[in-house]
Amino acid sequence: MLILMLAGFPAFAQESPPETDPRLYDIAAAPSPERIEADIRKLVSFGTRHTLSDTTSETRGIGAARRWIKAEFDRISEDCNGCLEVFFQSELVPAEGNRRIPEDTWLVNVVAIQRGTRYPDRYIIMSGDIDSRVSDVMNATDDSPGANDNASGIAGTLEAARILSKYEFPTSIIYTGLSGEEQGLFGGRIMAKKAKEENWDIIGILNNDMIGNIHGIDGVIDNTTFRVFSEPVPVGENERDRIWRRFYGGEVDGPSRQLARYVDRLTETYTTNLDAIMIYRLDRFGRGGHHRPFNDEGFAGVRIMETHENYNRQHQDLRTEDGIEYGDVIEGVNFEYAAKLTGVNAITLAGLAAAPPPPQNVMIGGAVSPSTRLRWDGVEDADLLGYRIYWRDTTAPQWQYSRFVGKDATETVLEHIVIDNYLFGIASVGKDGNESLVVYPKTLIPRR
Repeated sequence: MLILMLAGFPAFAQESPPETDPRLYDIAAAPSPERIEADIRKLVSFGTRHTLSDTTSETRGIGAARRWIKAEFDRISEDCNGCLEVFFQSELVPAEGNRRIPEDTWLVNVVAIQRGTRYPDRYIIMSGDIDSRVSDVMNATDDSPGANDNASGIAGTLEAARILSKYEFPTSIIYTGLSGEEQGLFGGRIMAKKAKEENWDIIGILNNDMIGNIHGIDGVIDNTTFRVFSEPVPVGENERDRIWRRFYGGEVDGPSRQLARYVDRLTETYTTNLDAIMIYRLDRFGRGGHHRPFNDEGFAGVRIMETHENYNRQHQDLRTEDGIEYGDVIEGVNFEYAAKLTGVNAITLAGLAAAPPPPQNVMIGGAVSPSTRLRWDGVEDADLLGYRIYWRDTTAPQWQYSRFVGKDATETVLEHIVIDNYLFGIASVGKDGNESLVVYPKTLIPRR
């Protein structure tokens, strides 16, 4: 009887987080292939979206395309009673010093912000690229449909906004179409520079660049996998950080790599017949994308894209040679696949926007000890349920083991888990089960 009384006594009970958030199953399945197809067809109809193309026509060129994207965000906002702040973000890029900008040119991004209810100045971002190109990167007049590269990314971003604008989240979400990618990642540079100057609190950016092709140049047809590219550690780390990594590890545990793991984990949890392949590289070999300017400014960011590319449909003049059709035409886009990858973005945005802020000042200790100690600063958040301690083998790509501790904890000891044999991290956990990004410890617990 005493045991039964103690087992039911509240002082001994610790509430555990739910394993899943049911909303994310709905969000993962919500993207419409039909709506994505309609958006891609509309973007293709502008003929070319080259950065240097017509900006005044209502039917052709990048000017017409970006005004249409803004109008779509405005319509989405109307449907959610004005829940989006929609605007153009622009900067005059000089020709001097920019070999792909022959004359001073206005680069214009389209931005829509869904403000968080608790952290309006904290952001998770989803982006696609507005511009397109043919074989000659300076050719701004010939037809350049850019159906997959990158109307698919813009269509996915619009569709994610349609879905997530039906919900409210504590943290803000930014949906954006970035310009000038093919001319030198200018749209991302503009936004990242502004974010750095104004001290934006950015969780990370999901850069979607080509999410619609399933017929690879390698002959493989695959609609069940996608790639997530991420850099290992921030490029701007100081000498102290480098010394820390040399002695205590963390070479593959920077914020961008944690964001990639987050995408992978949510995909495995909330989607069916779809697998995220984490690529331990900033981007494809010798190539770049719009997450890079954010990485350059110290923000976490990853590239989400198809697994098997078709180079006959990238940066090509529309033509047929030796029986091979070249050009980024709409026939090369699989709308169901683009919808699946849009769902991956949407659940990642939702999970991070719903989660509490991550713990700060995470410290670790346990040298010449049979156990590992972790300490951190507690998070002040009304929905915080506690913290999840993660660890994994030093060669494992994903977190393998975890332990949950309550919200009052700011220190824990992992008994008989030797610090030398594993890598460790901590995430904040909300009452709905959503978690922050994992934070890798970067400071030793002082010895007493």
